[in-house]
Amino acid sequence: MLSLYQIEEAYKRISKFINKTPLINSDKLDKLTKSKIVIKAECLQKTGSFKIRGAINMISQIASDKVVAPSSGNHAQGVAAAAKIFNKSATLVMPEDAPRSKISGVKFYDGKIVFYDRYKEHRMEIAKAIAKKENSILIPPYDHKEIILGQGTLGYEVIKQMEEIMFTPDLVLCSCGGGGLISGVATALKSKWDDLDIHPVEPKNWDDTKLSLLKKERQTINNKKNSICDALLAETPGKLTFEINRRLLSKGISVEDSQALQAIHLAYAWLKLIPEPGGAVALAAALNESELIKNKNVLIIISGGNIDKEIFLNSLDTVLPKI
Repeated sequence: MLSLYQIEEAYKRISKFINKTPLINSDKLDKLTKSKIVIKAECLQKTGSFKIRGAINMISQIASDKVVAPSSGNHAQGVAAAAKIFNKSATLVMPEDAPRSKISGVKFYDGKIVFYDRYKEHRMEIAKAIAKKENSILIPPYDHKEIILGQGTLGYEVIKQMEEIMFTPDLVLCSCGGGGLISGVATALKSKWDDLDIHPVEPKNWDDTKLSLLKKERQTINNKKNSICDALLAETPGKLTFEINRRLLSKGISVEDSQALQAIHLAYAWLKLIPEPGGAVALAAALNESELIKNKNVLIIISGGNIDKEIFLNSLDTVLPKI
């Protein structure tokens, strides 16, 4: 198991390169849910998501001048940005259908992109082949100690911020793909609040962590279906991340794409934030799990904001809940 001390050391490495993203709240959201909600707006992070935290933590500690990373898009941007900070070249293995906003973000940081078909090819195999051919270091998206520690700095940051506002959470809702963010955040937060309930939130039909927690061993999604939550389409939890998560997490929650769209609309209208679908699932869970969060202090992590225009406009067609 990793420790808060290790996460604090990671924070010292990365803090001067990242944004300290704010905690925000909404009286409307509190009234609607009959709870007290605080939102960690990580969609305002550099590169638009939490992924830069882990990327900087790992890349800052390697000597090689070349890195390669498989990614649905947010990790790719984080790796490209981190590589540029430390004067390294980065090759990113991304799906052909990655959001254009994520592709343009990688190009902004001078990352080289190799595209693949997410439904027919395996990104990790492609990345490993590139690493071997080019003698570069593979930066995995979630299943690595230094990546998890870097993502855990979000939890460390939250602890310090909540001490300032004197807010003690009862429950946390956090998006979950391969499990890197939530395993790091859970490690940090559970070291402070041992009885805290931390729920992973995933897209319906891609809820491998939810199933794995129920079965007490890693499960794989075989019946792949389309989802707008492109950042969370992991087929199976990471080996290291699940070893942490099975000990620290409460039950998993899955949400429909339509619920994620409504959450995006609500975030825009009530919070003045624009999350991407995968970044909005934790908020979607809060809107659809009223009994779970009622009369509780709730932390919601909005993990990313790299959304394409078309999806954002579609979200505005959803009906907001009435208070």
